[in-house]
This record gives sequence, structure tokens and C-alpha cells, in this order.
Amino acid sequence: MIDAKLAQLRAHRQNVNRYRRLLGTKLSPLERQYIERRLSEESAAIDTLAASTFPITFSDPRREAPHPVEMSA
Repeated sequence: MIDAKLAQLRAHRQNVNRYRRLLGTKLSPLERQYIERRLSEESAAIDTLAASTFPITFSDPRREAPHPVEMSA
């Protein structure tokens, strides 16, 4: 099951890379609009699939720790 999801993630990532390369080429406005829409759809698919595959998230403890307060004498 996890292998299939990882394969899907890899396929979506490859599609994203391909669409980004295509955006660097000369395109008509209609082609560019289509590629941008597909890029958005692939990115959303990655986010959705990643969230369902790896439901546990970890936070950066350095961001959660309160800043040290200097004590005055």
C-alpha cells in the first residue's frame, strides 16, 4: 500500500517538474494557462496524497520554545 502511494507521489512530482520545464519555454497564452492549471492540480494532488500517506507531522521545537528572557540584577 505504501509502495503504491510513494509511486503515485513520485509520478506527481515528475509531472510537476515537467510542467515547470514547459513553463520555461515559449508558449501561447492558452498553452501557458493549461500548463499552469495542470501544475496547480498536480501540486494539490501531491499535498493531498502526502497528507494521507504521512498523517503525522512534526513541528520544529526551536520555533515553539519561548525566547529566553534576560534577568536584570
